[in-house]
Amino acid sequence: MKNLNSRREFIIKSALATASISSMGALGFTAKSYGKILGANDRLNIAIIGLGRRLGAFYDPIALKESNVNLLYLCDVMKSQREKAAGNFTKKIDYKPKLENSFFKVIEDKETDAIINATPDHWHAPGTWLALEAGKHVYVEKPCSHNPKEGELLVAYQKKYGKVVQMGNQQRSSDHTIAIIKDIHNGIIGNPYLATAFYTNNRGEVPLPKKAAPPEGLDWELWQGPAPRKAYEHDTWDYNWHWYGWDFGTAETGNNATHELDIARWALQTDFPNYVMVDSGKYHFINDGWTMYDTMKATFKFEGGKTIEWDGKSRNNQKTYGGDRGTIIYGTDGSVYVDRGHYKLFDRTGKMTKEVTSANVEGGTGLGGGGDMSTSHVFNFFEAIRGKADQNSPIDEGAKSSLLCHLANISSRVKENFECDPKNGHIKNSKKAMALWSRNYEKGWEPKLQV
Repeated sequence: MKNLNSRREFIIKSALATASISSMGALGFTAKSYGKILGANDRLNIAIIGLGRRLGAFYDPIALKESNVNLLYLCDVMKSQREKAAGNFTKKIDYKPKLENSFFKVIEDKETDAIINATPDHWHAPGTWLALEAGKHVYVEKPCSHNPKEGELLVAYQKKYGKVVQMGNQQRSSDHTIAIIKDIHNGIIGNPYLATAFYTNNRGEVPLPKKAAPPEGLDWELWQGPAPRKAYEHDTWDYNWHWYGWDFGTAETGNNATHELDIARWALQTDFPNYVMVDSGKYHFINDGWTMYDTMKATFKFEGGKTIEWDGKSRNNQKTYGGDRGTIIYGTDGSVYVDRGHYKLFDRTGKMTKEVTSANVEGGTGLGGGGDMSTSHVFNFFEAIRGKADQNSPIDEGAKSSLLCHLANISSRVKENFECDPKNGHIKNSKKAMALWSRNYEKGWEPKLQV
C-alpha cells in the first residue's frame, strides 16, 4: 500500500495530462479540482472477468481513491483463481468483492456498470458483445478479437449500444509515447514512411498437449465458451492455450504484436493495409507442444507508400534493435525509437538529438505485465465512462490494430501473401485466406448482430 500511495499523485496527474493531450483539453478541470468532484454519483461498480496473469495490472487502478470505483465482482471459471484474487485484492482494498463462477450472472446484475474482460483470447469479443447487450461498458484485453470478423462485430456492437469499449493497449496512455507521437504528427522527423515493430523473448519448451481430466475446480464447459467443444488437454487452461492451436489463441502476434503494431499504425496514421506478406516458422524445441510459429517477419503495405514491419521472435532473445520490445519510426528527416520506458530522437544521419525517459513503470515481456501505464489506461476508461475524458483507445482503433495481427496469422497459416481492400482490410485475392476471416462457434454462441 505504501508503494501505491507514493505513486498515486504521479499516476493521476499523468492520466489527467494524457487525457488533456489526447483530447486537446477535453478535461475541463485540474487534478486539484478533480478531488472535489468525487462522490457516490460518480462511483462505478466494476467486475473483473478472468483472474489470470493480467490481474496484477488492475490492483492499482481499482484501489486508487481517485478512481472512485467499487469492485463488485471477481469472476473466473477456476475456483482457485477466484480465491487467490480475493486474497490479493484484500491487501489493496478494505472490502471483499463477490466471487462468481458465471460470467452471465455478473452481466445480468443491474448493479454492474462495467466489466474488465481479461479472459483468454477466444472470449474477448463474445464476452464484450454479450456485456454490451446487457448494457455494460467494457475494458477488453488485447487482442480485442480472435479473428477479423469479430473486430468488425465489436465496432458494430459498440455503435449500436453506445457504451464505452476500450482495448487494453496501454501504451496509448503513456505520457512519453503520446508526446512523441504528437511530435511525429507535427513533422519532427519529416514524413514518416516506415515503422518497424519488434518483440523478443526466451520462451522455453512447452509440454505436449495430452488429453486429461480437467483440473479440480475448473468449469471446462464455460472456459471453452464460444469455441467448439473438445476434450480437455493437459495444462490448457492456465497459459498454454496460447500455443495449443487456433481454437483459443492468436499466437504470439495476437498476444504481443498488438501493442507495438498499434504504436506503428498510430505514428504512421494508417488504417487498413493493401498488401500483407509473411515469413514464419517454428525453429525451437521442434518436438514440443508448441503448435504455432515461434518466429515471424511480416510486412504490411498501405496507401501513400507507407509500410509497417513486424519482427517477432518468441524463443530467441537476441535484442536486434537494442531492447526486447518497441517500435522504430523512420521519416524523411530522422527517426524515432520508442518503447514502454523511453524514446530516442535521431536526425537523418543517425545522430541522437534527444532522449526522454518516462517516469512510468510498466512490465516488458514478463508474463502478465502491468504497471503505471496500465493504471493510467484503466483510469482513462473509468473517466471516459463518466464523460470526463476522451478515450485513449476507442474500439475502432483497437480493432484495426488487432486486424494486422490476424492478417499476419492468416498469411502464416495458409502460406500465402495477399492483397487487401484498403477500405476495410478484407482479403482480395485468396479464398483460402478469406475462409479464416471468421470462426465457427459452439451452437448458441453465434453473434446476434450481422455485419
